[in-house]
Amino acid sequence: MPIIRLSTGIKEIDKMLLGGIPRGFLVAVVGEPGCGKTIFCLHFINAGLKRGERGIFVTTEESRDSIIRQAEQFNFNFLQAVKNGDLVIIDALMRKRDDPFSLMSLDPEELVRKVIEVKKKLGHGHVRLVIDSLSAFWLDKPAVARKYSYFIKKVLTQWDFTILATSQYAISTSEAFGFGIEHIADGIIRFRKAVRSGMLKRYLLIEKMRQTPHDLKMYEIDIVNGVGIVVKRPTIYRKEDIALPEHVKRRIINATKQKEQEIP
Repeated sequence: MPIIRLSTGIKEIDKMLLGGIPRGFLVAVVGEPGCGKTIFCLHFINAGLKRGERGIFVTTEESRDSIIRQAEQFNFNFLQAVKNGDLVIIDALMRKRDDPFSLMSLDPEELVRKVIEVKKKLGHGHVRLVIDSLSAFWLDKPAVARKYSYFIKKVLTQWDFTILATSQYAISTSEAFGFGIEHIADGIIRFRKAVRSGMLKRYLLIEKMRQTPHDLKMYEIDIVNGVGIVVKRPTIYRKEDIALPEHVKRRIINATKQKEQEIP
């Protein structure tokens, strides 16, 4: 049975994925704050809208208006798509009680219920879904990240979604909120940033994509106003040069295990 692949909206990344992300997958888009995760998700939703597909964008760290304005920065007309009923932005930040597309709490069960409710309003057929970020749902209890991730994947993948779920970490701390989703994801696209010769550099690496002999090189990317993410070239740096340091990984794993043991 042939694999249906969905364009990410960035042709160079589609090439790395033999045409795009397999339909029905849940893909973890992980990395530090400010490295391009949300913009990548905007591309993904916009690519679907251009092809007549519908989309749902769950935002936990920006307001609905902020997402629309950010999309406009790259010439993505999300406002018109919302007015047309092709895109629903679920706001978990402002949480207006009279807004049918707001989440009242960062609870995985409410997230799933609201997403399914919106899917029913959109009607039958495939929908692109972004959850930005999923890590917000376990900020106060990171030890249950894998459990929540599994629950969300198990339920939502039955509703004909292809899902991008962002999750972020900071290498300056002993915590990372990406590991739970990475364990159960069908694909992992990792973004990183580093300062090289006094300049901020951003990178992208496809670490995993099931059913896909994907590109294994790491690429330097840029974020260009009016365009979005631009893939520049394979980086001369090794994966180890911008990966999480081993001692940080060990601290994260040990801290997570300790928290798991504390759960009755």
